[in-house]
Amino acid sequence: MSNQLNGYVQVEINGSQAIGHIYPPKEGGLPINVMEVDEYLTAHGISEYEKSEFRRQLAEPKESTFSFGNCDGLEFSEMMSIKISLDRMRVTCRFMPPSLKGSRMNAKDIMGELSKRGVVYGIDQEAILAYLEDPCYATDLVFAEGLQPEIGRDAKIEYFFNTNPSLKPKHNEDGSVDYHDLNTICGVKEGDLLARLTPEDRGKPGKNVCGQDIPTRSVKSKHLEFGQNIRISDDRTEIFAAVTGHVSLVNDKVFVSDVYDVPADVDNSIGNINYDGNVHIHGNVRGGFSIVAKGDVIVDGVVEDALVQAGGQIIVKRGIHGMRRGILDAKGNVIVQFIENAKVFSGGYIETGSIIYSEVNASEDIIVIDKKGFIAGGNVRAGGKVESMTIGSEMGAMTHIEVGMAPEKKERYTQLHKSISSLTKKINKLTPVIKTYNDFVESGKALDHKNMLYLNKLMSELRSTKDMLQDCRVEFNALHQELINSKHAKVIVRRDIHSGVMITISDLSMTMKDKRSYCQFEKKNGEILVSNL
Repeated sequence: MSNQLNGYVQVEINGSQAIGHIYPPKEGGLPINVMEVDEYLTAHGISEYEKSEFRRQLAEPKESTFSFGNCDGLEFSEMMSIKISLDRMRVTCRFMPPSLKGSRMNAKDIMGELSKRGVVYGIDQEAILAYLEDPCYATDLVFAEGLQPEIGRDAKIEYFFNTNPSLKPKHNEDGSVDYHDLNTICGVKEGDLLARLTPEDRGKPGKNVCGQDIPTRSVKSKHLEFGQNIRISDDRTEIFAAVTGHVSLVNDKVFVSDVYDVPADVDNSIGNINYDGNVHIHGNVRGGFSIVAKGDVIVDGVVEDALVQAGGQIIVKRGIHGMRRGILDAKGNVIVQFIENAKVFSGGYIETGSIIYSEVNASEDIIVIDKKGFIAGGNVRAGGKVESMTIGSEMGAMTHIEVGMAPEKKERYTQLHKSISSLTKKINKLTPVIKTYNDFVESGKALDHKNMLYLNKLMSELRSTKDMLQDCRVEFNALHQELINSKHAKVIVRRDIHSGVMITISDLSMTMKDKRSYCQFEKKNGEILVSNL
């Protein structure tokens, strides 16, 4: 061990006299800790001495002696203090010297003190022996360290095709939108590598100085999910296209398929369509029919009062005349030339030329910015922003715009609020009944078998209700924070917004009293602010 660096004091017992040998710090060591020396001396019965003179002498950068006066004349042993870090991953020991003729600790003594404090793992024997050979007092020495856990790694899947194709239509210079030229299908050839899985690394647990295991963090495992027309490697870490066709990723599952083409209308000659991949309708979707696809759906014509449901995106190049019964429901984005008297649900964004008396819901943005784009009547809800040329109408069409939380989350938020109220009422109803039974038992009376069974049933029901209430509150509070902290929610008006339009941003609402133009609405500092574009 290196030469002593920190300063310290050692006591010599000379008959009934105590003499202090003062050793200042060396080679940049720390000065003598006055408080530590006071505690050291007091612990050995040395307290009556000229302290101001002693402290002045301690500050001098040279070795010296100081007489403490009378003492009990007894030699004393080396002192050891042990400090265990809060995370129990490091043990620091500090020694104060024995009297000049006092006994020093040996390795067995040090190990015994560590054992008393529960330190059993990661002890540095070499550090202890080095100290015993060359002691350094008033110095923090690391005698034990725990083993840090090796952090694992989540499994990862790398896809070798475009998993988020851009469905945004081309906007012409005159402000119109081209709904015909859309590049939405990702083509593949037989043998193409589609995805590669890197399995999880579970890591290794650690151990603290007290011998307790420190678990590594849990890691997420994954496996490749795929449909037909795909082959997987022997080690199940790579998948390849088995046919030439189109690839898409739907809910983390890879599909390769030939597009299901309908050359004309979906009507009595075709019937309802339920398909695993993508569907392309070159005509219209007539009223009363349905298309359910796990991939994308493209309709070149018009959708009437029909159902179109897609695990991917929906594109309707000539719009939907819903007649209050038509539905477009996509897990991905929706692009449609116009929406009239229909319900539209999108797990991504929605882009359209106009919305008329419809219920339109998007987890992300809703964009209505065709040359004459407008929203008139109905409810339009977006998790992100709503942007339109015109909102409302001079005729006062009842129009409600809501932004700040994905519609499905907002519905869950409302449902949880109702559940919390219902569960609380149930608890308030069960509690006094159970208390009555408990009071009866505590009075020394016995319940018969039938009432005991009923009491146990009530108590079990109360416990399960409280657990359900706790789960609901945790989920509700998380959604509530998301609702009130939504930072990107806004309503943008590129031309006019008419009176009577209701705007809701997160948990705040306002109704337009007057017509305004070229403005945007945002939530700031607990209120809805309107600013000019």
